Amino acid sequence: MARYKELYNNEVAPALMKKFNYKSPMQIPKIDKIVINVGCGDARDNSKVIESVTTDLAAITGQKPVVCKARKSVANFKLREGMNIGVKVTLRGERMYDFLERLFDVALPRVRDFRGINPNSFDGRGNYAMGVKEQLIFPEIEYDKIDKVRGMDIVFTTTANTDEEAKELLTLMGAPFAK
Repeated sequence: MARYKELYNNEVAPALMKKFNYKSPMQIPKIDKIVINVGCGDARDNSKVIESVTTDLAAITGQKPVVCKARKSVANFKLREGMNIGVKVTLRGERMYDFLERLFDVALPRVRDFRGINPNSFDGRGNYAMGVKEQLIFPEIEYDKIDKVRGMDIVFTTTANTDEEAKELLTLMGAPFAK
């Protein structure tokens, strides 16, 4: 499962060093963490929603998610401060590379009419964010056991200084960007 870590060390890092003419190996950008976030607004009406989302996310990532609570009360959304409104997982190290491998090699090719991920979703500081419309693309989720199809946000935080460096890093790691 550590194929992506070896890929980074043996192929990606030397290629980036050569392309961007870094003086030190410490300048080479790397993926710092991956944050997966699932917002569930319907959790205010039904408390079981958070449990099912937590179970799904734990199965996908192999790590126990953290429940996110509302910071402010918003009357228009019928939301009070402290209510559970979502779950998130921050992946680092070995689990991050395992998730990356499953996302690029297994999950994304299972998306209907998949033409690649949007190459314009960088934030200007070398981080990339993408959304997934349904959790069913992951093989760990069984279609019969889910109560509702939910999407998730996936954010790749890198040590790159520019979007160009980050895009090259993710491309070399195997990210299927749309042409």
